[in-house]
Amino acid sequence: MEELTATNDLSNKGNKQTNKTGLLLVGFTGAVAVGLSVISAPFVLPAFRKFCLPYIPATNEQVRNVLTALKNNSQKGSRLADLGSGDGRIVIAATRDGFKSHGIELNSFLVLYSKISARLAGVSSHATFRRQDLWKANLHSYDNVVIFGVTQMMETLGEKMEKELKDGCLVAACRYPVPDWTPTRTIGEGIDTVWLYQMPQSLTPELNKDESVS
Repeated sequence: MEELTATNDLSNKGNKQTNKTGLLLVGFTGAVAVGLSVISAPFVLPAFRKFCLPYIPATNEQVRNVLTALKNNSQKGSRLADLGSGDGRIVIAATRDGFKSHGIELNSFLVLYSKISARLAGVSSHATFRRQDLWKANLHSYDNVVIFGVTQMMETLGEKMEKELKDGCLVAACRYPVPDWTPTRTIGEGIDTVWLYQMPQSLTPELNKDESVS
């Protein structure tokens, strides 16, 4: 009888230990799931907006092409805006090239990452970032604008820029051109292509000069 009681006690203890382990695993899994949801939300939520602008890092060649397109407009104090600045690499590179650069990005994690990167690169005094919806940003004060867009948004964005950008402002459109705009210069090819435009568009001559940057 005593042996049976001892066996039952051991069985109960084993069941309690198993239940406790199971609860810990469930709690840990739930915490991981919540954490991943919080981290990934800023990347997923854009898909539920009218225009989805996903985070796709610029390639090194894209960065070089943008800087080549804008190099004649990088005089001291020239202001540059990167619409949807992502991880900040365009803003940081442009600042090193002499621009006073500003990144506009909706994803708060990317804004924080960009600020840290700019500080580590030693350019944080002239490379700034703000969490903001690019459709609500006023672009009138910029001399240069960079945009890595998607086809669905380019026409509407072009209308916004026509209303807000000042005469002489240069626009570097990456991956996709602005519909019905005439580029003064085209640099690179494929996904690394940059179309350069000068405002106002109605007075911009068509040069149709294609170049590649090695």
